[in-house]
Amino acid sequence: MKKRCRLMSIILATVMVMALFAGCGEKKPSVDDQAAADEVAKKIDAIYVQQWTENTDAQCADAKASWDKLTDAQKELVEGEFADPDYFGRDTGDASKDDPRNQDNIGEKEILVVSFGTSFNDSRVKDIKGIEDAIAAAYPDWSVRRAFTAQIIINHIQARDNEKIDNMDQALARAIANGVKQLVVQPTHLMHGAEYDEMKEALEAVKDKFESVVIAEPLWGPVGEDATVINQDKQNVAVYVVNDALKLGGFASLEDAAGKGTCFVFMGHGTSHNAKVSYSQMRTQMDKLGYANVFIGTVEGEPEETACEAVIADVKAAGYKYVVLRPLMVVAGDHANNDMAGDDEDSWKSMFTAAGLEVTCQIAGLGGIPEIQQLYVVHTAAALYGLPEDGTYVADFTTDSTMFHINDEMEGKCVLVVKDGRMTAHISLASTSVMNLYLGTIDKAQLPGAYVLPYTEDTINYKDGTTEVVHGFDVPVPYLDKDFDLALIGKKGTWYDHKVSVSNLQKN
Repeated sequence: MKKRCRLMSIILATVMVMALFAGCGEKKPSVDDQAAADEVAKKIDAIYVQQWTENTDAQCADAKASWDKLTDAQKELVEGEFADPDYFGRDTGDASKDDPRNQDNIGEKEILVVSFGTSFNDSRVKDIKGIEDAIAAAYPDWSVRRAFTAQIIINHIQARDNEKIDNMDQALARAIANGVKQLVVQPTHLMHGAEYDEMKEALEAVKDKFESVVIAEPLWGPVGEDATVINQDKQNVAVYVVNDALKLGGFASLEDAAGKGTCFVFMGHGTSHNAKVSYSQMRTQMDKLGYANVFIGTVEGEPEETACEAVIADVKAAGYKYVVLRPLMVVAGDHANNDMAGDDEDSWKSMFTAAGLEVTCQIAGLGGIPEIQQLYVVHTAAALYGLPEDGTYVADFTTDSTMFHINDEMEGKCVLVVKDGRMTAHISLASTSVMNLYLGTIDKAQLPGAYVLPYTEDTINYKDGTTEVVHGFDVPVPYLDKDFDLALIGKKGTWYDHKVSVSNLQKN
């Protein structure tokens, strides 16, 4: 009898312990918890749309208020067609550092900077605001305003951070209400693609409300007929993004990287639009520059040779073991953080790794590179002031210092080449004391990845029969008859700010 009681006690104790451990396991969500999470998911899905309505503002506020009422456990249960816990919960940086640029009372001259947009706050500040700030600094007599074309992104930012950014229609209505007469539109798009076409349609509907409407070129300039057609814009972007990637990666040059078995893969978005040939042209441009260990890919895999699988095959065939992945996009947003650098098995990082390659990701958009910001400034200048017809000119190159000037033999003249919507002045200086120039000011010239202008060795034939080798430079000219910033660094390693101008053109 005692043995039976002892046995029963052991069995009961065992059951209690098992029950205790079972109670310590994962607790299933209650019906009420799941219902609360599902309700928030529906509200997120409702604002994850491309069309603005008169109810959008209230829907955004309601979705955020409902999210804030959830417990941490309930937030993890949010799952909808588009909704997930990251919609409100992911930390993408401080939105308060941004400027939606939707102020009124702006005067009669407006530069409207049109972007697709991003909900990644840090990238929006660095890449999009960075471009806008550069344009605003270059043209202080004009009001710079913002428009995004992706309503889904606008709604996301508004709901999560209470930052209201105008869509294209709202920005144009604001300009009309403010009495803007001269409107210049600078798209931050890479090419003349679908987003660019939609932007033009919106402008066409209201252009008679302004005295003048001018659209500046997107970053890569005109789209050529086939993959062989390249231009100065594509060359500039190629040089600047490669230089920035090299510096961020700690390589002295592409040859240095190649010697260490490393290549660079720049991942664009891709498109079914006929402008997709632009990606093939960028590949041609890299080849023309001799960038053998640089590859171009796209998320969408259009054109076909830019699909991830195709790029992996090219990289492996070339014998590289290490890959630096970087977005070929204005912003380092969702595509860069998820499609490129995410941990899911279908991300580019995961697929390259699965192929036996060692991968490093650089989360950096084109818009954060100071030299590329200046390319947008130059594009805006062409829209503001117009350009001479393509050709070669002799022009006055004026500086603000006797210590920095054109060689006396040149009598203050430079050779200005106008081609593909760009102006470049070749200047020959008085000596070899200036080592590099930078289009902009010292503070930007000293930023990591800043692209300085290299010197050329120019031979000057003086009237007395003597010759001298001096340093020359090919200087991008943003506009004529007006001062622009040009910083220089000498042999002693000290930077100096200067103001220069180009004027009085004469056809050569």
